[in-house]
Amino acid sequence: MGSTPELICPAPAKLNLFLLVTGRRPDGYHTLQTLFRFIDRADRLTFRLRCDSQVRRVTQLPGVEAEHDLSVRAARLLQETTGCRLGVDLALEKNLPLGGGLGGGSSDAATTLLALNRLWNLRLPRAELQQLGLKLGADVPVFVFGRNAFAEGIGERLQAVALPPAWYLVLVPPVAVSTASVFADPALTRSTTPVTIRAFSEGCDPSDPLWRNDLEAVVCRRYVQVADHLQWLRQFGPAALTGSGACVFCPFDSETGARSVLEQLPVGMQGFVAEGLPQHPLLDWAQ
Repeated sequence: MGSTPELICPAPAKLNLFLLVTGRRPDGYHTLQTLFRFIDRADRLTFRLRCDSQVRRVTQLPGVEAEHDLSVRAARLLQETTGCRLGVDLALEKNLPLGGGLGGGSSDAATTLLALNRLWNLRLPRAELQQLGLKLGADVPVFVFGRNAFAEGIGERLQAVALPPAWYLVLVPPVAVSTASVFADPALTRSTTPVTIRAFSEGCDPSDPLWRNDLEAVVCRRYVQVADHLQWLRQFGPAALTGSGACVFCPFDSETGARSVLEQLPVGMQGFVAEGLPQHPLLDWAQ
């Protein structure tokens, strides 16, 4: 008898190299402009084919019930959409922090869509998978899109962007930021003038004031640990908040430069060094 088919797949993190809040829609969603960059820090998911229709998460994830797990929800949404009668045992090795602004849950969901599209032989095109991803969360489509991207709307209107090589030191404050509470804060700037993609061309300097995150002031006021980490990291370069945090990052030209700063971390601070990716590792898994 042959072994049960399975796929082992990465779900990489993203950084928001900048994030502007340009308005608010009648449905309550905020309109944004942001630049997504994939990095080589990743969760790892294993998908083992089931011949029944059960979707089971076979690993425990503290703080996240299986029914609320975006990867489980992605699998079930794919079943409902296609009528597929196959199932999956899903194991998740979690390396990305919850509430960190690195897109971990969204990336897990996108990897699930891409992997099960292949494992279940569904052959849905990338555009359809992106639309399914949007039902799960605003950050899911970019991971299915598979390219570093300039994003508009609520994050679903994507233009591929070629970014130069870079290394990043990412710090992980010991808090989980509530994205909903940040966007609901009355002090949040919601009317930044939109920019053109040309303003963030390949040669743009990250120290330029246009490269900012409009959520930063609110997050730093609500979470002093984030403010402390950001202040420390800004000694070494143009550090910024990613997404709604809690993680903050600083770009470096070399791995050596990033690691030299990592070695200087004060006691009680944690972080990691990651390389910017030119594309998502599963880019070729959809057309």
